[in-house]
Amino acid sequence: MEYRNYYLSFLVALCLSCPYTCLLAQNPPYKAVNLGNWLVVEGWMEQPSLFDGIVNKDLLDGTQVQLLSTKFQTYLAAENGGGAAIVANRASASSWETFPLWRVNDTFFNFRVLNKQFLGISNQGGNNIVAVSNSPSNQETFQIIRKTDDPLKIRIRASNGLFLQVQSNQTTVTADYQSTTSWADNDPSVFRVKIVRTLQGEYQLTNGLGPNKAPQVLRSHWSSYITEQDFIFMSQNGINAVRIPVGWWIAQDPNPPKPFVGGSLAALDNAFTWAQNHGIKVIVDLHALEASQNGNDHSGTRDGFIEWGDSYIPQTVSVIDFLAKRYGNKPSLGGIELMNEPQGVNLDSLKKYYKAAYDVVRQYNPNAYVIMSNPLDADSKVLLSFVSGFTKVVLDVHYYNLFSNKFINMNVQQNIDYIYNERASDLSGVSSSNALSFVGEWVDEWLVQGASKQDYQRYGQAQLDVYSRATFGWAYWSYKCKYNQWSLKWMIENGYIKL
Repeated sequence: MEYRNYYLSFLVALCLSCPYTCLLAQNPPYKAVNLGNWLVVEGWMEQPSLFDGIVNKDLLDGTQVQLLSTKFQTYLAAENGGGAAIVANRASASSWETFPLWRVNDTFFNFRVLNKQFLGISNQGGNNIVAVSNSPSNQETFQIIRKTDDPLKIRIRASNGLFLQVQSNQTTVTADYQSTTSWADNDPSVFRVKIVRTLQGEYQLTNGLGPNKAPQVLRSHWSSYITEQDFIFMSQNGINAVRIPVGWWIAQDPNPPKPFVGGSLAALDNAFTWAQNHGIKVIVDLHALEASQNGNDHSGTRDGFIEWGDSYIPQTVSVIDFLAKRYGNKPSLGGIELMNEPQGVNLDSLKKYYKAAYDVVRQYNPNAYVIMSNPLDADSKVLLSFVSGFTKVVLDVHYYNLFSNKFINMNVQQNIDYIYNERASDLSGVSSSNALSFVGEWVDEWLVQGASKQDYQRYGQAQLDVYSRATFGWAYWSYKCKYNQWSLKWMIENGYIKL
């Protein structure tokens, strides 16, 4: 008895002298927050924007454009979605008439088509524009010249120095117009561009800024967007873990492939130090994969195409190897997430990758939590049988009452009831005797218009009530954001959420 009392007294004294020592020993479930837009850029979250200094910032990599001939009022189209000629005979525009851009510099671009080929001048003689090349070269590179007072009115100069033109809405598009222009609508070389979709991710920012500006802008952002003061704030307000999105290029820091910029690894190192200082766990989340696992800007994609698959598994496993080797035995490690939000990828390829990446983590730490994100386009229980042979594995599901038509007409109470019923039921099915459950992303935002503060408080509390049942915990998206409800820091400071 005396020995036990002495031991307890020693532990109390130790905690009083160094309060974070005891916190570091805590285990799941976690109350976490995502440090979104820090080491993987998401431009929609920022104010002011990192993109403001970019010339033609509405024409970044991945911008989807549709091109209307002003003379004939018809759209350019890639016949069969690619592999054939470019024509200008469409009265309306859809997928074959949409061209994602690859940005070469401020004014020069490559145009990609649905089947992933690139527009270029035909090799078969003449100046016909075709989409047959699988990789861009000089003859697949075009200059966009915009009308000064109407920038959506453009001319397109090909690599032969001549402009694209449409001579008839029954003919192919050619690069053989030599004349200057008054920008009149009857000029066959004048087009009106319609921007269908834009991307604002890390690739868009770094390639848009260029190699001279990007390092300065990104390093300033990393050093100021999240600091140790933020970790102090979190530790004082009930947050005991952070989920930090990183991109695949971090494994090649300080000299990642262009256009990415080195330096994010030092910022992640700082996060581990700050976490240890303030009793917070770090979940390292591979958010952006080479070739993109979901086509969204936060996946590091260049143009929105989902190209991750079997051929990219070795490279992706090597990124996990790098992260596990560097952080696998850090006392503040909360877990390593192998991939964020796979969508549109082959399930067998995903499982093959998860198995290989899990094995790599185990080489460095037999007890670290390994987190596997559930495919967004699959049932939340699709991985349950797959993980039955693993230990310390976590299944990550993301819950938003936002990105689906089912929520458009829901009122306040219906959203709250949906959390207590459908979300609770779904979450209960994710946990198993072998796998922990993790709500890796959620937010106190919805499609309800004109909601009061009390409405947000009730909705947020409903989510806390349900998501706290996750056996690994939850992580709010995000810590900071220009939209108030998306910022947990703002929500805490303004009394919407209390932990």
